[in-house]
Amino acid sequence: MESGNGKRAQEEAGPSSGIDESKQEVTGKASDVYDHAREEEEEAEEEEEGAIHHNKNAVFVPGPLLSLKEQIERDKEDESLRRWKEKLLGCLESDLDDKLDPEVKFHSIGILSEDFGEIVTPLPVDEKQNGCTLFTLREGSRYQLKLKFSVLHNIVSGLTYSNSVWKGGLQVDQSKGMLGTFAPQKEPYVYALKEDTTPSGALARGVYSAKLKFEDDDRRCHMELKYLFEIKKSS
Repeated sequence: MESGNGKRAQEEAGPSSGIDESKQEVTGKASDVYDHAREEEEEAEEEEEGAIHHNKNAVFVPGPLLSLKEQIERDKEDESLRRWKEKLLGCLESDLDDKLDPEVKFHSIGILSEDFGEIVTPLPVDEKQNGCTLFTLREGSRYQLKLKFSVLHNIVSGLTYSNSVWKGGLQVDQSKGMLGTFAPQKEPYVYALKEDTTPSGALARGVYSAKLKFEDDDRRCHMELKYLFEIKKSS
């Protein structure tokens, strides 16, 4: 009886066992397909990362520098385009030359303060004023530096400034900022640097030396101005 029951159990288990084997075969194939797809995905990610890395390491090679006169003459036969360029640049072809490098000419530096309004000093600084105090401020007062300048020959790109301040031989402050990109034009540009506040307290009073420097994105230095100013006790 036990032998008969065992045989009957094997016969009953036979079809089920075949189904299980089919399931395993299908599962194995699905797993292979998934593994293959995953490998392709990983290869695509590696290729993409390699392309990004290559682009990061690629060196940008700018085109040849052209004078504004050359740029305008390129489309001289197109009157509307030429006029549009002149309007955009704020200058006429007759005002241009063949010089490639831009030049920034500073006309004056001003100090705007709630104490006295505005004091303007022409640039370059007169030799008689060299080493003299350009302005005096009260402690805890707000002020701004204002510049008047012209751009000559070509567009100046990425004009930046840095202003370093010393007292008693120690650097006590440094500010930097971006002015922007400027094209030659008939009228000078007027630009005010960000507002600042003088320090307060007995230790803050006295005479300071400073250096104001302007550079473009080609590291050309267009002006370096050394000056003195004084902070006095607030009355």
